[in-house]
Amino acid sequence: METLLPLALFAFVSSITPGPNNIMLTSSGILFGFVRSIPHMLGITVGFGVMLALCATGIGGLILAVPAIQVILKVLGSGYLLYLAWQLRRMAFRQDDSGRAKPMSFLGAAAFQFANPKAWVMAVTGVSAFLPAMQPVWFAITMFCLVFCAINLPCVGVWAGTGAALRRHLAQPKWQQVFCIVMVSLTVYSAVAIWM
Repeated sequence: METLLPLALFAFVSSITPGPNNIMLTSSGILFGFVRSIPHMLGITVGFGVMLALCATGIGGLILAVPAIQVILKVLGSGYLLYLAWQLRRMAFRQDDSGRAKPMSFLGAAAFQFANPKAWVMAVTGVSAFLPAMQPVWFAITMFCLVFCAINLPCVGVWAGTGAALRRHLAQPKWQQVFCIVMVSLTVYSAVAIWM
């Protein structure tokens, strides 16, 4: 139980810091509001929880030990982020466009975790450093995943909430352009940073 506090701190720091999920959630909050972004947030947390469980059983270490799989994950992750940057560059926040665009689904967000290199690093690091040494093992893994996910969900919610709070300020075209430039730049940077 003494490992739960360090685990909680690691979960908080790794979940609240910028990354592909948080950039996408800020955009979702702006475009669709907080409530419509909830499936996206839940998908991130549940998908990441599944990834944590897989890493805790040793599968994550095996995946990261095979260089070809690492390259595939990087290609998928950076490709998806570049696709998002392409979509963001021409996105408008007008009411008449809101019917055509849709927020990321629960399943889409959950599946994206497996192409997100930051999520893999968080999961493997968290498991190797903070998995409780208790018996039975399945209980330790369950406790680990529940603590991490309980902290992750409000952290990603902060990013969606920030986007939703910015939504009314972006009603003006000038601020829409500034937002688009910043978000496209951050998304492209995330795609490039995967390879660093």
